[in-house]
Amino acid sequence: MAKLTIAHLDLARRRVFVRADLNAPLDRGAVTDDTRLRAVVPTLQYAFKAGAAVVLASHLGRPRGNVVPEYSLRPVAARLEALLGQRVELAPDCVGSETLERARALQPGEVLLLENLRFHAEEEANDDGFARSLAALADCYVNDAFAAAHRAHASIAAITKHLQPAATGLLMQQELAALGRILESPERPLVAILGGAKVSDKLTLVEHLLARVDALLVGGGMAFTFLTALGHTVGRSLVEPGQVDTARRALEAARRHGVALVLPIDAIVADGLDSGHGRAVGIREIPTGQMGLDIGPRTVERFVGALKTARTIVWNGPMGVFERPAFAAGTIALARAVADASAFSVIGGGDTVAAVTRAGVTERIGYISTAGGAFLEFLEGRKLPGVEALTDGG
Repeated sequence: MAKLTIAHLDLARRRVFVRADLNAPLDRGAVTDDTRLRAVVPTLQYAFKAGAAVVLASHLGRPRGNVVPEYSLRPVAARLEALLGQRVELAPDCVGSETLERARALQPGEVLLLENLRFHAEEEANDDGFARSLAALADCYVNDAFAAAHRAHASIAAITKHLQPAATGLLMQQELAALGRILESPERPLVAILGGAKVSDKLTLVEHLLARVDALLVGGGMAFTFLTALGHTVGRSLVEPGQVDTARRALEAARRHGVALVLPIDAIVADGLDSGHGRAVGIREIPTGQMGLDIGPRTVERFVGALKTARTIVWNGPMGVFERPAFAAGTIALARAVADASAFSVIGGGDTVAAVTRAGVTERIGYISTAGGAFLEFLEGRKLPGVEALTDGG
C-alpha cells in the first residue's frame, strides 16, 4: 500500500507527466460536470508551486483507437483554464514530434494537455512502444487517476517501465488512504452497504466483504435474488436465476463468519418503472404482477438502526431506482443516515455519489471516491495495475 507520493519528488524545473481522469460528461462541446477536473486541481497546483511544468494526460469516452472529434479534450482544456486561472494548451496529439517539441518547450508553471489517449489503440493495449513515446515527454511520472487504476493501459502501467520515479498524486494518495483504512485497519463495527441491480456485478465483493465486515446491508435489485434464495416469492422483481444458489452460499457464509447479512423486510412496489407512484408492502406480500423498486420504510428503519453503532461504513449502490422520484426515498434516507452516523464513511460509484449529492449531505461524508470500477475491485481485494506499477514508498 505504501507508495511514493508527489511530495517525495524533486520537481523543480522538471517536466512531470500527470495521468489524470478527466473523463467528464460533455454536451454541445462543453463540460457539464467538472467534478473529476476539480479533483485533480490540487495536484496540478502542487506541481506548479514546486517549480514543475506539467504534461497532463487523460482518456475521454470510448473512441476505440480512432480519432473521433466529439471525444476531443478541447472542452476539458477550456474548463481547466477556468479552474486553474491560467492557459491550458491542448496538444494536437498525445504522441508525435510536434507534441514532443511542445512538451520540451514547457516552462515551470506551464501545462500541456495531451489529446485523448484513446485515439490510439495502443493505449488500451498497454503497448510498450506507445508507452515509451509517452514517457519521452517528461522527466518523472505521477498517477492521479485512481478511477482508471484498474486498467492495465499504456499511460497507467507500461509507462512506468520507462519513466521513473512513478508516484501517486494527491487524489490517488487520498483514495488509497481512505480505502486502505477500510480494508487494513477499520474501526469496528464495520458495516458495508451494497445496492444496485445485479448480484453478479458484486458477487466477488460480497464474498470478500463477508470475511471482513461485522454487518452487510443489501438493498437494490440485487436483494431480490437473496430473498428468492430464502424462499420468498418476489413478484416481477429483478431476480438473477443463475445466481440464486450463489446467494444461498453467501447467506451460509455470513452465518459461518457471524456476520449479520441484513435484507429488506418491505419494499415499494409498482407495476413498472414508469409508474408515477408505488406503495409499501411486506416482502411476503409482493403481488405477482408487481415489482419491488425501492426499499420500504420498515427496511429503512432497520438499516438506519444497523448504522447507529457503526464506527466505519462503506457504501456502494443505490437502494432502488432512485432516478425516479417515486422510488428514491429509500436511497435518500439511507444517504442521510450515513451522513448522520458517527462513523467514518466512504462511498463510491457514480450512482451512490449522485444519491448523496441529491440528499445534500456530501459535506458530511468521510470520503467520496471518484472511482467506480476501481473502487469495487480494490474492495474485492484485487491488485490494481495502476497502483502496482507505482514506486514503493518504503
